[in-house]
Amino acid sequence: MHFDSDNALQSFITAFENGSFPKSQWTHSSHLAMATAYLWLFPIHEATALIRHGIQTYNVAQGGVNSPESGYHETLTIFWIQRVAEIIAELPAEAQRLDAVRAVVDRYGHRRDVFNDYYSFDVVKSMEARARWVAPDLK
Repeated sequence: MHFDSDNALQSFITAFENGSFPKSQWTHSSHLAMATAYLWLFPIHEATALIRHGIQTYNVAQGGVNSPESGYHETLTIFWIQRVAEIIAELPAEAQRLDAVRAVVDRYGHRRDVFNDYYSFDVVKSMEARARWVAPDLK
């Protein structure tokens, strides 16, 4: 997902928030862009709450269900929030929100399986990991 302006990024965030962003375009890169936008604007605890609520609300708006077996996944959400926060912390002081989104998507947009370096299959697929944060068991 590439944004050519901050206005385009904001339009994406607005569509995500009101549930109108096309589900067919709700990719790993879209998740990262959304998370980066929130982490750029808010302290991590507030951004985390907004991201969590936003994904759950978006899933329902698109006809999905957040259940013990599907939909929102707490452990993966927190895992990716941590990765995004690390990249934001590395950016130069003059960076803007759009720069942060581009840096995160460039680094991880095509690497949605990075969590496999940190989690075994059984842990990440567990209902416990979907419902609440579970620390990595591999790394």
